[in-house]
Amino acid sequence: MTLYLIGMGLNDEKDITLKGLEIVKRSDKVYLENYTAIIHCKMENLERIYGKKVHLADRDLVEKKGGVLVDEASKGDVALLVVGDPVSATTHMDLLLRAARKGVKVEIVHNASILTAVGVVGLQLYKYGRTASIVFPQEGWDVHTPYDVVKDNKKAGLHTLCLLDIKTEEPSIEELRKETKNRGKPEKPRFMTVKQAIHALLDIEYKRKENIFTDETICIGCARLGSEKMKIRAGRAKELLAEDFGEPMHCLIVPGKLHFMEEEALELWKQ
Repeated sequence: MTLYLIGMGLNDEKDITLKGLEIVKRSDKVYLENYTAIIHCKMENLERIYGKKVHLADRDLVEKKGGVLVDEASKGDVALLVVGDPVSATTHMDLLLRAARKGVKVEIVHNASILTAVGVVGLQLYKYGRTASIVFPQEGWDVHTPYDVVKDNKKAGLHTLCLLDIKTEEPSIEELRKETKNRGKPEKPRFMTVKQAIHALLDIEYKRKENIFTDETICIGCARLGSEKMKIRAGRAKELLAEDFGEPMHCLIVPGKLHFMEEEALELWKQ
């Protein structure tokens, strides 16, 4: 009777570890968390290889009703599949803490994460500072946090990894304003692009004029890291705005002080 948090890696059904696969095959129930990231394969592919029915776990189930998963794990083995590594997001640590409070055993199976996969661009991982999250703009909510994170990291000579917002089957602002019983369908899934992330930072720069992120700022756009279809481009912000990075998921990197080897590595990703 255990709650297993199993990392799936970054690409498809084949990225799960052998240890993780063995646990999934013997678990009583298997969930796939599908709102902090997405896996690049169909559900039927997962179920065929895993030999199990896979149930989708949305934000509401994992964050608001996480006790359901913990209660099920108190009666049998439950596996929660997480894209990337299961403890890279505070959401899954919250589950671990809930289980601990109820005396339910938890086991973690690690896997590749975006936090390590960005090493492919050639910037040294131990020179990254605080990670920033760039969210979709919303009326009445002007978030400058990612700009401040880039600012602080640059001051320390550190690189900034910007994780980009995704919306999967969540209610729109208009729906949230309605009475619960009258709420309709959730908005369609959306995945922020490198272009949108750059525009978000440029918009803040326009308002604050602190010369932290301008159209001349060198940055690196990444898409689908960990897959055979990954795309990486380095250049000035205005140059990356002209790039089509294709399907999700995307991230943006703003370098700090560069070592000469890092400068050479970035040349690999320039056109």
